[in-house]
Amino acid sequence: MQVIKHKTYYYSVSIVLIILSLVFLLGTKLNFGIDMTGGTQTEYNFQYNDIDTVRTAIDTISKEVVYDWREVINGTSAYKVSGEDTLSVVAGFVTDVEEQELDILKNTFREDLLEVLRQYDPEVEEQSYINIGKSFGDYIKNTALLTLGIAIIAIALYVTRAFSGIVSGISWFSFSSITIITLFHDVLIASGLYIMTSFFYPEFKIDTFFVTALLTILGYSINDTIVVFDRIRSNLKEQIRKKVKLDEIVDMSVSDTVRRSIYTSLTLLLVLVSIFVFGPESISGFVLVLIFGTIVGTYSSIYIASPLLYELNKNKKLSVLVKKESSPEDKIVV
Repeated sequence: MQVIKHKTYYYSVSIVLIILSLVFLLGTKLNFGIDMTGGTQTEYNFQYNDIDTVRTAIDTISKEVVYDWREVINGTSAYKVSGEDTLSVVAGFVTDVEEQELDILKNTFREDLLEVLRQYDPEVEEQSYINIGKSFGDYIKNTALLTLGIAIIAIALYVTRAFSGIVSGISWFSFSSITIITLFHDVLIASGLYIMTSFFYPEFKIDTFFVTALLTILGYSINDTIVVFDRIRSNLKEQIRKKVKLDEIVDMSVSDTVRRSIYTSLTLLLVLVSIFVFGPESISGFVLVLIFGTIVGTYSSIYIASPLLYELNKNKKLSVLVKKESSPEDKIVV
C-alpha cells in the first residue's frame, strides 16, 4: 500500500474538510443546547403519540413568548422516551435578557405549555422541571474547552513516553506533535460535519452529549493511531538494519495494520448506525458525532499520521539504538 506516494491527495482531502469545518464553525450561528446557553427542560406523563402535531403546537406558543416585541425562545424540541409515556420538552432562551425577567418568561411558557398539552391529553402531569441559567451554560462551555485541552495534552505526553528511544534520528517530538495534530484534525472535522448537519437539522444541538462524544473520539482515534505507530516502531527496528528506506517502512507498516483498522471501524460503525436509526432520539446527536469521529479518526490514523511521520524524519539519518552493556571491569572498585 503506497501511502507516502499519494500523501498529497490525502492531505488535500483533509485540508478541504478542515476549511469546510471552519466555515461552519466560525461563519454560522451555532445551534447550542440549553445546557450551553440556558433554558428549560420539562418532562410530562403524556400518552398522546402524534409527536409531530405536538411539536407544531409547541413551536406556535413559543413564538408568542416575547420581550420588548421580540421572541426570547430561540428553539424548542420535543420527544417521547422510548417505551414510556413520557414527553420531554426542551426550550432554549436568549441570553441578553435580565435574569429576573427571563425567569418570568420561562414560567409563562411553562404554564402555556401545560395548557396546550392538555388539549391532547387531559390527564397530562408535569413530572420534572429543570431551569438552567446563562451563568451555568457559560461554565459548561468553558469547562468543555478546558477538558478537551487537558485530554489532548495528556494523550500527547503518554505517546511521548511510549515511543521515545525507538531509533537514533527519530525523536519523541515526532510522535507527540503528530498525535496533537491528528487529534485536532479529528475533533475539528467531526465537529464541523456535525455543525453542518445541525445547520440543516436543528434537532442536532451542541450540548454536553456533543462534548462527551468528542472526548470519546479522542480515545478511539489515539488507539487507532498507536496501533499504526507501534507497527512502524517494530518495523523500524527490523528494517533499518537492512537499509530499507523510511518511506518503504511506513508503507509496509500501514499495509500491516490497514485491514485491522478498517474492519474494527466498520464493526463499530455498524453498531453506531443501528443505534442512530433504532435508538432513542435523545442520544441521536451523540451517536452522530461518534459516527463522524470514527470515520475521520480511522482516516487520519492511516492516511495522515503516517505520512506526517515520514515528512518530519525523511531527511534524517536513522540507525538502531544499541544499549551499552556493562561488564564487571566497568565497576568502580573502592
